[in-house]
Amino acid sequence: MCGLYASIAFAPERARIDRVAHRGPDGSGWREFASAAGPVALGHRRLAIIDLSEAGLQPMADASGRYHLVLNGEIYNYLELRDELRAKGHQFSSDTDSEVLLAAYREWGEDCLHRFLGMFAFLIWDEREQILFAARDRFGIKPLYMAGNQRGIAFASEIKQLLGLPGLSGRMNLARVRDFLAAGMSDHTQETLFEGVVQLQPGCCVAIAAGRAWTGRIEPKRWYAIPPHGTLRLSEAEAAEQFRSLLVDSVRLHLRSDAPIGSCLSGGLDSSSIVCLMSRMLDAEGRGARVNTVSACYDEKAVDETPFMAAVVAHAGAIPHRVFPRPEDVFARASDLTWHQDEPFGSTSIFAQWCVFEEARRAGIKVMLDGQGADEALAGYHWTYAWHLLTLIRQGRLTALASTVSQRVGAHSCGVADQLTRLAAVALPPRLAQALKAGRNGAGRRWLQSEAFGTLAPDHGALELASAINGLPQVIDVATLCVVLTFSANLQMLLHWEDRNSMAHSIEARVPFLDHRLVEFALALGNDHKLVGADTKRVLRRAMTDVLPPAILARRDKLGFATPEQAWFRGPLKPLILDGVEATLARFPGLLDARATRALVSAMLEGQRPVDFTAWRIVSMGIWGERFGVTL
Repeated sequence: MCGLYASIAFAPERARIDRVAHRGPDGSGWREFASAAGPVALGHRRLAIIDLSEAGLQPMADASGRYHLVLNGEIYNYLELRDELRAKGHQFSSDTDSEVLLAAYREWGEDCLHRFLGMFAFLIWDEREQILFAARDRFGIKPLYMAGNQRGIAFASEIKQLLGLPGLSGRMNLARVRDFLAAGMSDHTQETLFEGVVQLQPGCCVAIAAGRAWTGRIEPKRWYAIPPHGTLRLSEAEAAEQFRSLLVDSVRLHLRSDAPIGSCLSGGLDSSSIVCLMSRMLDAEGRGARVNTVSACYDEKAVDETPFMAAVVAHAGAIPHRVFPRPEDVFARASDLTWHQDEPFGSTSIFAQWCVFEEARRAGIKVMLDGQGADEALAGYHWTYAWHLLTLIRQGRLTALASTVSQRVGAHSCGVADQLTRLAAVALPPRLAQALKAGRNGAGRRWLQSEAFGTLAPDHGALELASAINGLPQVIDVATLCVVLTFSANLQMLLHWEDRNSMAHSIEARVPFLDHRLVEFALALGNDHKLVGADTKRVLRRAMTDVLPPAILARRDKLGFATPEQAWFRGPLKPLILDGVEATLARFPGLLDARATRALVSAMLEGQRPVDFTAWRIVSMGIWGERFGVTL
């Protein structure tokens, strides 16, 4: 994992790649070229993971000097591809996956993308044809931002590298700010919260012709088609066997590293599966190594997962590393976290993840495997049950409906009224659903009925927007929901947070559940392999029956990188939350209805309504504005 930068027509500025030195402390490179469109620059910061020698420094040129590459990410099947390319006459001078990618592009052009198993964002400058080619992996694991106008175009790993380019205003993107504040959503469209900065979408590529005067036109295309969903009919045993085979192979490939490797461990089903599979593989290979795990722990019982972590550590014979995030550090670190994240973030759970990667660095671990992606492809979130219940109604399976609701009362602590209200929210037309949600929330959305947001078109919901704008299916059931969560609405945001938190500490985060073969299989499975009674991710549970300890297989609650926000906000952080809300209102007058905002936050902090993530989002907005000098 590394940092990259490229520009055409803009004045080359090496300082833009050095802004992300944290992404690549093991080396840096910079090249400039001439083109009819103007100067071309390629910059790279290296985090050495495969072949730690200087042979992996970038920009990397092929033997002919025609192609020049900067890569962020990993091609996990590089060994197999290298053998195939050698058979075609290619020669290699290093053991890097970067050189394999470059040779693959030389051999197959854009079609090489379909051969890669991995996570990547890369840029290749074709000196002969004067073309800059950019591509991003299937699920957007690695970031790639763009800023283009009549003055030039630039690509970067982080938004901060693009700020200050000619033609960029530094203003907020009001529509996406509303999505973030109202629904906690970001990264669900190509747009960012900065006006004029966009992302190359997951599974997309773009070729920029610099052999003529710059026109300002950018025309990305999708190279990876959205796979079929809900079409595969298998027995439970067949589904579990195939899922297990694909997951085992993915973990095997994700263990390829010349640097120390470990895993995040929350004690949930996903991270526990990875840790236990890693342990089995290391034992089978006779490496004599134990898995290093890193976990965030708390004294508060509501979010205490240490018994589950301990069960996995004992079962896998792992070496545990634990960190205890403190409430007083949330605000002390908030500005720096925001600088690394580039945008405001949705909850203090991001701080917990930050602490995990900070501890991993202290422990000397340079590569960390994590469980991201399983919840999206397998409907692992408890709120996805609303669509499952709706499907049972449509199918006339009322006995199954009643049984599922009853089982969730005991296993998930979800009351019948709450389940039926959530069901109504997805069954009703959007306007009625929003009215229902407003009624549930008491204060509703009055705090967002402001002068600034009044200039925007009506908000029909971030999930609906994500589906429409990205060419994804309308969410009508669990299968379509999984597609939207994977390619837009949820996973992209989580990957953003993980990438920045890991790279802030110069650590490569890997996500085995996002091997595209595994994702395609999971999306193709019918709903009966995902939600069954009170079981979430049923196929994964069945696949890991003899891999996980009983305590994890039997677990039905879900936390992840949770923090005790309610206890923190009503206790030690209460005055800081109130001050943070006031700072946001002062920095962006007219953005929110000040009176309704104060009433909403006060009701949470005084115990008149549950604490949710809204209060933190309001505070985070002000911290972001202050750190980056954002204007309304």
